[in-house]
Amino acid sequence: MKKQFGGKFTKKEEEKFRKISNWDGEKFLNLEPTSMDFSFQSLPKFLYKQFCEKEGREPKQKLHILPFDREAFLAPSVQAKFIWYGHSALLIRMGGKTILIDPMLGPDASPIAPFATKRFSDGTLDLIEQFPEIDLVLMTHDHYDHLDLKSMKRLIPKVKQFFVGMGVARHLEKWGVDPETITEFDWWKATQFQDLMITYTPTRHFSGRGLSDRAKSMWGGWVIQSKQEKLWFSGDGGYGNHFKEIGEKLGPFDFAWMECGQYNENWRLIHMFPDESVQAAIDANAKNIMPVHWAGFSLAQHHWTEPVEKFVASAHHNSIPFITPELGELINLDQERKNEFWWRN
Repeated sequence: MKKQFGGKFTKKEEEKFRKISNWDGEKFLNLEPTSMDFSFQSLPKFLYKQFCEKEGREPKQKLHILPFDREAFLAPSVQAKFIWYGHSALLIRMGGKTILIDPMLGPDASPIAPFATKRFSDGTLDLIEQFPEIDLVLMTHDHYDHLDLKSMKRLIPKVKQFFVGMGVARHLEKWGVDPETITEFDWWKATQFQDLMITYTPTRHFSGRGLSDRAKSMWGGWVIQSKQEKLWFSGDGGYGNHFKEIGEKLGPFDFAWMECGQYNENWRLIHMFPDESVQAAIDANAKNIMPVHWAGFSLAQHHWTEPVEKFVASAHHNSIPFITPELGELINLDQERKNEFWWRN
């Protein structure tokens, strides 16, 4: 169980963090004042609803994942292609490189809790064995629904490089990743990765895997840029002024994956509601968008399809193009596709 927590925060890390502008000496801060409006008195009722009242919050049967077609995924293409595996797990082929974002493919998003938070799909860990060699893993932050031990055990032998938020490296090193293969990022840091430019962008969120490491590693999103296109993965977080700043500094974006799901009025500042997800994409000047952070786990108390339904309605209202692919579907960004709204079936 202890290994699930990852690496411990150390004095050495604390000294390293002193150079970072949003480190206050004890923790990392958001760009805007951010809190979780959640009282201790309301916790028992919330936990009961979270773990015991699940009607409509999970699909009635396990969600099917389309088979992985290795040949089609690796076939040369001018523009990027990708496959989404639910929640925030995303496999990308771009510039002849294979990139995996937030590769949490495990069966349980709360491995240290008394009750499991089971994935909506079966067999996702086995997908890792089918994947080709992975040139780069991008980690947005260290929460359990984005970084899990079971996935990492299978991934480590086939990943060349890891790009992570500042402080996340300690977990990977604890689990056996070679420190020489890990690069840590502060917000706005950009690094050339062969023919791609990778930039870590701010979000309005938090981090931590235990009781003593809250906000002691960074959280963010990722911009991946080639000569042909510019893609953005928003990462977890509430709505804020940083989206316009991201658009002004790094946009416009040809395509963006937007966090959309697992929200609650009590933590609106750290998770966007669907209409905010669409507005954030507009602020950042994204031309085409897709909702992620749903169809994987029930981490909030809304219906499991509510995030995508409200996202679709808001995208229609704002006349912004969007896609809603099936789990495991290979998407080529240079090909048009018709949205089938698969979850309604």
